[in-house]
Amino acid sequence: MAKSGALASDVAAGASRRLPKTIVLLAGLFAAILVVAGLAIWAWRAGEQVLPVGYEGRTVGLPTFVGSQTCALCHRAQAELWRSSQHKRAMDHATNESVLGDFNNTTFDYFGVRSQFFRKDGKFLVKTDGPDGRLTEYEIKYTFGVDPLQQYLIEFPDGRLQALSIAWDTRPKAQGGQRWFHLYPNEKIAHDDVLHWTKLDQNWNFMCAECHSTGVRKNYDPAKNRFATSYAEISVGCEACHGQGSAHVAWAKRERGGWPWNKKDDPSRGLLVKFDERRDIAWLANAATGHPARSRTPETLRKEVEACGRCHSRRAALSEDWIPGHWLSDTHDVSGLTQGLYQADGQMLDEVYNYGSFKQSKMFAAGVTCSDCHEPHSGGLRAPGNGVCLQCHASGKYEATAHRHHDSAKSSVTCASCHMPTRTYMVVDRRHDHGIRIPRPDLSQRFGTTNACNVCHVDKSAKWAQEAIERWFGPGRSATGGYAEAFAAAWAEQPTSAKLLATAASDPNNSAFVRAGALSELASQGSPPDLDLARSALSDPDPMVRIGALDMLAVVPGQQVWSLVSPLLSDSDRGVRIRAVSLLASVSAAIQPPEDRDRFERAAAEFVAAQRLNADRPEARSALGNFFIQRGQITEAEIEYKAALRLSPSFSPAAVNLADLYRQLGREGDATQTLRAALAVSPKDAGIHHALGLALVRQKKKEEAIEELRLAQRLDPNRARYSYVYAAALYSTGHTEEAVRTWQAGLRRHPNDRETLSALVGISLDTGDIGSALQYAQRLAQLSPADKNLSALIDSLKQQYVSPQR
Repeated sequence: MAKSGALASDVAAGASRRLPKTIVLLAGLFAAILVVAGLAIWAWRAGEQVLPVGYEGRTVGLPTFVGSQTCALCHRAQAELWRSSQHKRAMDHATNESVLGDFNNTTFDYFGVRSQFFRKDGKFLVKTDGPDGRLTEYEIKYTFGVDPLQQYLIEFPDGRLQALSIAWDTRPKAQGGQRWFHLYPNEKIAHDDVLHWTKLDQNWNFMCAECHSTGVRKNYDPAKNRFATSYAEISVGCEACHGQGSAHVAWAKRERGGWPWNKKDDPSRGLLVKFDERRDIAWLANAATGHPARSRTPETLRKEVEACGRCHSRRAALSEDWIPGHWLSDTHDVSGLTQGLYQADGQMLDEVYNYGSFKQSKMFAAGVTCSDCHEPHSGGLRAPGNGVCLQCHASGKYEATAHRHHDSAKSSVTCASCHMPTRTYMVVDRRHDHGIRIPRPDLSQRFGTTNACNVCHVDKSAKWAQEAIERWFGPGRSATGGYAEAFAAAWAEQPTSAKLLATAASDPNNSAFVRAGALSELASQGSPPDLDLARSALSDPDPMVRIGALDMLAVVPGQQVWSLVSPLLSDSDRGVRIRAVSLLASVSAAIQPPEDRDRFERAAAEFVAAQRLNADRPEARSALGNFFIQRGQITEAEIEYKAALRLSPSFSPAAVNLADLYRQLGREGDATQTLRAALAVSPKDAGIHHALGLALVRQKKKEEAIEELRLAQRLDPNRARYSYVYAAALYSTGHTEEAVRTWQAGLRRHPNDRETLSALVGISLDTGDIGSALQYAQRLAQLSPADKNLSALIDSLKQQYVSPQR
């Protein structure tokens, strides 16, 4: 692996050299000193490149990395704390000191594969199944992480580093540790599985590097399919959070030189950001409530949270030009409050880390920041046990029996036990939910969410837990479902979901993270978007809300929302600009307003650059292909789809998109061939079977088409579209009864699917079943109450239908 910059020892040595002390001259020579000093400073600046204005509004010399050893020369106390941190040990060369696993010729069995860990010639080695499934010897090049598990990285000739899926449990033996274990213990991950350690999803260069090292540049060459990834420092050093330090070091050298104008020369001290949100802040008890309140209203942009969120979030990089203290969405696509990642009430479900959860919390809204609770250099808590919470929350109130109600518990029940319940990831890694919310077993009963009470009391019901809470605190807190009701309704496809989501999105009491999630979710509700709601959200100070509003408008043709969306092509946030241009991509340059064309092209270039950065991923190549399709660049789109399939033949969206491109070109044979090739790799992929069925319909091969559509519906019965299309194909070939049964079965799974309801209205009319047609039409009207044609149909059906009960 290439390592950028000077060696750490060289950096430290260079920083240790000091500028000569200022010689005190006679007053008559002072003007000459000013001239010489001014020239020296000018030369230092002129010798460096210049960044665009962006660092606190200043144009500065392009900063470079200097290494944590350089920082430690002045910041000794902070460096000592950092050396004890997990950040310092996030990644390291495999040495006797860094490797914690047992490599004394030990073995580990996993679904018929016996892996062996051993040492030879001073190296750490593993013999395990390689990309072809055969047992092969590999050298462990790097360690990855330290607690509660340690993974190991293996280098391949094309510059890839791959994370072995067999990890070492570093916990004490008494806690079940000191053993080898597999990250997917309950499912067989063979060499041809996308989750195998040699495949894309275990690739360090894309998946891990940015957050385990400092100053990473991926340097992927798509033409050669090779990496030359570099880093400024192997682990998470000072500059991973504070940014490149060369300007600060230069300031320190000038300051120590004693020049009298230094502080006026650079009041920022050469720092790219000042994490000063806690400076001169006090937390005072509110006389009315007893709750602590921040002495000063927090800023909208929370610099520290956004900086920590760079790694402590579920996100994908849009750019490597991250600047500390800026909005995270400027350089990263942050995953929002979506099904599969979060629970309906916002609790973490999948591995989302801390950023999204914390930004939902009342603590965040009140102004709490990461370093209020965590010492930023060691990463440890500010105080043991409940001490962190008691920095602000009065012990007399919150440690009292009247609040805790767990004084007689056999095991220790802390603040975090109830307000920050844990989930376990990577088999052994217990992580606290940073939503810091009160337990809501009433929501568990209504929406199936988890609650802290039943995390411990697994033998009890949520109803039992709710009754206990009501005895202690009264029934008031269960009066509303909050935004959980909106997301639960949306994910269950309830007819009320659009209204509930709109309410959640416009409620100022909800966090920006929640409002953004509600806006994004509205795109899938099938109702025309509320343009007034979108217009308001597009001017929200939080860029994630603006992105959510753009997501909401994705169902509307770009030309119709051009005037609403185009101003965001020059938004201050890159993530917003990229999302805006993707919405407007289908609008040809010929009909774009002339005053908007330059802004569109600049934003389009950023969109393309973001995908090029991730050209090692099939998702990015496919997304770029979709963008080119909208721009009418057919040849370029075909290149991107094919590249995606070369990277991952099992990535079905690329195959489906490529086949659709061929359809548009009238190349049905190529479309079919593409889909059959994809099925050879992924025979159980419902999406490919569905697309092939549609291609065969167009080729008038009806029987073959019906079989493919049937397979799609059987493989993924939870996709309403698959059931609907399969039934439509049956109906078109005269299999009316079977079609009706299929539509009705689909409706039982998806009771509010508009297409299925519309089909059943139509077929009921065709067969003269006026009662059923009226029933289905009324259900459809609940989903589309503003549809005048549907209202007229219902009125007509009511006149025709006489109820047997009358």
